Amino acid sequence: MAQADAAKRCDYTGAVYGSLLAASVVVGAGTGSLGSLPRLELVLLLLGTGVVFWAAHVLARLFGARVMYVPVNAREVRRACVTEWPIVEAAVPPAVAVAVTPLVGVGPRGALWLALGVALAGHVGWSTVAAVRAGASRRAVVTAGAVNLLLGLLIVLLKVAVTH
Repeated sequence: MAQADAAKRCDYTGAVYGSLLAASVVVGAGTGSLGSLPRLELVLLLLGTGVVFWAAHVLARLFGARVMYVPVNAREVRRACVTEWPIVEAAVPPAVAVAVTPLVGVGPRGALWLALGVALAGHVGWSTVAAVRAGASRRAVVTAGAVNLLLGLLIVLLKVAVTH
């Protein structure tokens, strides 16, 4: 049981995935789809997308458990909800970054870039923390960070290519 608890403490899958999902939402929003309240719309889009993907992951986990003949009861539903919650949590920092941009004089376009940077920093940060917490070698930690940075940079390149 101690090994299972340690594995749960090292499982940052939802945070890593959720951060890249948030970055993807920002890239999609940056293509001109936001209306007259771009900051509010982006905050709602980030948080709403996080919640929808969280729910989808909870359902997938529950149906996957059902296929494996694990009875789906209230305890299993709670466990799935908690396990997948980092997907939603990963959307919060970019959403907060967007929400505070008017206070620091950053325009809507700058808010998009700030949100993207925050989401990607979370993506690289969580993947690196996950590797460290899992006891990976220094080389593996650096590799995890570098690979996730590369994935994030691909999102940035996509944003630049689509918006220019």
